[in-house]
Amino acid sequence: MNQALQDRIEAAELRAEPLVFGVGDSVRVHTRVVEGDKERIQVFAGVVIGRRGRGVNETFTVRRISYGEGVERVFPVNSKRIDKVEVERQGRVRRAKLTYLRKRIGKSALAVKEKRRSAASS
Repeated sequence: MNQALQDRIEAAELRAEPLVFGVGDSVRVHTRVVEGDKERIQVFAGVVIGRRGRGVNETFTVRRISYGEGVERVFPVNSKRIDKVEVERQGRVRRAKLTYLRKRIGKSALAVKEKRRSAASS
């Protein structure tokens, strides 16, 4: 199948307003959880350690430390179950994937420096 044709077909499934965040950012992902006939919002907070794919298949991985254990969760960017993604801190990183954070424990696992804000933006 022609790539341009495939992009046009997938365009209907894409999110209306794109999620704006990058690798290294500390985010809070609000997901809709359905339990029986009830629906609620569950928040997963952590550091984005990678993004992959494009179009409908784009995903991002969020990692956090929960009770001393590292927990990672992969979210599809265009999922209808994702309500919103709040960026708490913008991280300053020099890599596309932060897999080295998996080896770290304690406070060093959260060792992504915050992006400096320029004087013009504040």
